[in-house]
Amino acid sequence: MNKIITVFVCIFWIVPNIQAQIDPSLLKDPTAHSKKDLLNMDAIYDRPFVTNKKAPVSLGGYVEANWQHIGTDGVSDGHQLQFRRMTLFVASSISKRIKFLSEIEFEPADKEIAIEFAAVDMEFNELFNLRGGMIINPIGAFNQNHDGPKWEFTDRPISSVAMLPATWSNAGFGIYGKKYNKNWMIGYEIYASSGFDNSIIENSENKTFLPAAKKNTERFEELPSGTPLYTTKVAVRHNKIGEIGLSYMGGIYNKWQDDGLVIDEKRSIHVFAVDFNTTLPKTNTFITTECAWVNVDVPKTYSEQFGNKQFGGFLDIVQPVVKRTIAGWKDAVINIAVRFEYVDWNKGQFIDTGSNIGDHLWSIMPAVSFRPNSQSVLRLNYRIQKQTDVLGNPPSNTAGFNFGLSTYF
Repeated sequence: MNKIITVFVCIFWIVPNIQAQIDPSLLKDPTAHSKKDLLNMDAIYDRPFVTNKKAPVSLGGYVEANWQHIGTDGVSDGHQLQFRRMTLFVASSISKRIKFLSEIEFEPADKEIAIEFAAVDMEFNELFNLRGGMIINPIGAFNQNHDGPKWEFTDRPISSVAMLPATWSNAGFGIYGKKYNKNWMIGYEIYASSGFDNSIIENSENKTFLPAAKKNTERFEELPSGTPLYTTKVAVRHNKIGEIGLSYMGGIYNKWQDDGLVIDEKRSIHVFAVDFNTTLPKTNTFITTECAWVNVDVPKTYSEQFGNKQFGGFLDIVQPVVKRTIAGWKDAVINIAVRFEYVDWNKGQFIDTGSNIGDHLWSIMPAVSFRPNSQSVLRLNYRIQKQTDVLGNPPSNTAGFNFGLSTYF
């Protein structure tokens, strides 16, 4: 870790006369007409970078820090101060229509350094471009558009981190493209990558749990199943209506053969997601939502607590209530917001009793946020959550406050 930190300190030290800008020309997608012509697939480049024409790279990043006081069924750990993460971006224009971007996340609480994205883009034309390296699988919208400063909530959506594997990235290759026609735009992405393994059903959670696969770093070098994970997404946007995206991710997850010898059945995973976002014109109300369906081929020898069908999603509503100069910040904004969440890790009924299987939760999180500028946010949230165990016993009740800040730098 010390060596990596030293490298980044040296980079910042040796780059002279640096000026900040939101869309550096060496990184800007030549097919994009303006800021409003961006899809969720553009989120990896739609970030503030520090750049200099004489420097070979552009730099950026964001940081998140929080305070929280949360309890479950009257039991609380008291006041907690958290430094969630610091993420660094390093980008470079290698030559005309060839560019590189990396996203490196530091999570000091877990003492982890994770490379979430590190890929080279080769742009042939607006409808056909090649991407290769460590890619972010575009399942839903949050997985690509996850930067903390863009959200009014301190916590990431539960369905994105505890049902889907948030910031899910893999070694892979793919193609992508976009097309514009007046107010309409359409984009697509198709990737073949490494992916899941048996840990999605063999984990400490004792249930079907896709995020467990993130701990397997060997996925960047080999595929247990020997077959790629395929991910595809199509998104359509109208400037006056909003953006809707449909995505799919699936493949074989288990090691079914060894040195040509068949040792198990092929077991598949299929994930479908739909996402939508819009801004209501008269009130500037921003609405974003995402839902996902997970189907996993679980061996029949496993107990019914391992679900083969899962469903989850969230809905965010953000309403600006004040926009004016506040404490010297011009065009500062105060928002009120609310997030609705639901996750069911095990849809269906017990075979013996016919009763519904539990293992689900719902949550409501009202929020107030203050944005001195578009790149920084202070946010206060209050979580109300009920979670039911697999047997359907009375739910545990969780409630409490979160306060935090997040900013690009």
